[in-house]
Amino acid sequence: MGGFFGAVSKRDCCLDIFFGVDYHSHLGTRCGGMAIYDREDGFQRQIHSIDNTPFRTKFEKDMEKFHGTAGIGCISDTDPEPLMVRSHLGLYALSIVGIINNAEELIEKLSADHRRQFMAMSTGKVNAAELTAMLINEKDSFAEGIRYAQEMIDGSATILVLTGDTIIAARDLVGRLPVLVGADADGHCVSFESFAYQKLGYHTVHELGPGEIVEISADGVKTLVAPGEKMKICAFLWTYYGYPNSNYEGRNVELMRYDNGARMAKDEMDAGTLPDIDSVAGMPDTGVPHAIGYANYCKKTFARPFIKYTPTWPRSFMPGNQSIRDRVAAMKQIPVTELIEGKKLMFVDDSIVRGTQLRGTVEFLYANGAKEVHMRSACPPIMYRCKYLNFTSSRSEMDLLTRRIIQELEGDEGQNHIEEYADKTTERGQCMLKSICEKLGFNSLGYQSLEGMLDAIGIDKEKICTYCWTGKE
Repeated sequence: MGGFFGAVSKRDCCLDIFFGVDYHSHLGTRCGGMAIYDREDGFQRQIHSIDNTPFRTKFEKDMEKFHGTAGIGCISDTDPEPLMVRSHLGLYALSIVGIINNAEELIEKLSADHRRQFMAMSTGKVNAAELTAMLINEKDSFAEGIRYAQEMIDGSATILVLTGDTIIAARDLVGRLPVLVGADADGHCVSFESFAYQKLGYHTVHELGPGEIVEISADGVKTLVAPGEKMKICAFLWTYYGYPNSNYEGRNVELMRYDNGARMAKDEMDAGTLPDIDSVAGMPDTGVPHAIGYANYCKKTFARPFIKYTPTWPRSFMPGNQSIRDRVAAMKQIPVTELIEGKKLMFVDDSIVRGTQLRGTVEFLYANGAKEVHMRSACPPIMYRCKYLNFTSSRSEMDLLTRRIIQELEGDEGQNHIEEYADKTTERGQCMLKSICEKLGFNSLGYQSLEGMLDAIGIDKEKICTYCWTGKE
């Protein structure tokens, strides 16, 4: 994933940008960057790896030197950004969040006249921001160039450009990610997460529509390209990676999760499938609000049978080696034995993607005396890797737990019946649930229905991307 934040003001706004970007740290773990503009001294920029150190600690020293009234910053899970670009459009900084599936094809197209070259990384890959900038520079204005780039890219591209005293923000063509503009007495900011600027004293003045491009200055917001009508905003904003305090399309993340959990509980109670359990728990951290909604509705005790120890390892996926990641994940789980021993436990997780650490969690619970372990997923079975935002950044569908199980059950033939496997009312759907329970050690497993999740989000269902579950655009 990734996220960005920018501000333009009549005062020095470096600290706003610093804190605004830091508030997007939950969206990425690879790189962080800031580009600041000062009218007298021009651009200043810095990029740091945040693989093993939070954004804040890497940029604290840089803040002593940064000064200016405009700037952008980003958290990236892919390439180093923002990049500085010099072209016929001038000198500018650029950041992109999204994915370019046809990068090689675009590079070949742009290099065909033998007059262009790209700076390759050690892997031979071209930075996504550099490729995007090259496409933008094909046109005579930023608005034309950004729209051209978005149309050429297979995937998605939400773009932020710092031109000096102004910022140009562009939401991707079908609005898969949110882009919001805030204002205070001295200027404006642009952000993915609404809470990031509200905490800094800004209030919402505009939420970009799909494909909308705006120019932001200290004095106001000007629409350069009007929004389109088609929207496909990512459902995982609400179920997983959106921060609890944020609102997208008028719907709060935390409230959606409570409602989603409650709907899951209602469906189970109506169907008579709610197991006899002592307590409901959330898989830390994003499963917790779903579990609260579930427990509140079915009037079961909400508990925390284990606590994640995060002061030294805030994210289990930070180490590069899978075996080390698994060990770190296990070391972080500190049991509350009194809440586990002899208990029938239900856990609600935001999603089940690869399932690589769930088996270890179940074994940990049984080792601490659990009598039963039941699992619920707050979204439907994930059947397709994301090709728009890198949410499920798997190279193959076979990295997904569901697809591996299907392959084990029926081989290649099973891959022709994905829709049946995703439906718990079918024989194949029941067979998949039973097989996952056996493989991971659950006493029972349930997934939220697609309809239930969409109802909990609460906006027009046609405007929500469900590709990870249905494989349909």
